[in-house]
Amino acid sequence: MFQDLESYMLPCFSKTFLHIECLGCGLQRSFILLLNGQWLEAFLMYPAIFTLILLISFASINFLKKIKNAPKIISRLAYINLVIIVVNYLIKIII
Repeated sequence: MFQDLESYMLPCFSKTFLHIECLGCGLQRSFILLLNGQWLEAFLMYPAIFTLILLISFASINFLKKIKNAPKIISRLAYINLVIIVVNYLIKIII
């Protein structure tokens, strides 16, 4: 259903010009896989996709309606995402 979105994806400048993957490589494809209902494939493409969606959703809800302890929760979610992204990147460059 959403396969046509791949033609609108932004190119990775790091991969295009430097020929190395960046920390965000795979995010767009992972999101398209999610839209197509391919949950496992989305996770395998970019493991931080679910925690990123959780972080963005929580931050958006907090923007609309202030939540107690939101800064602490948002910072913890951000740290979790950062760890997942960096570990995934290190695994990609080692393998």
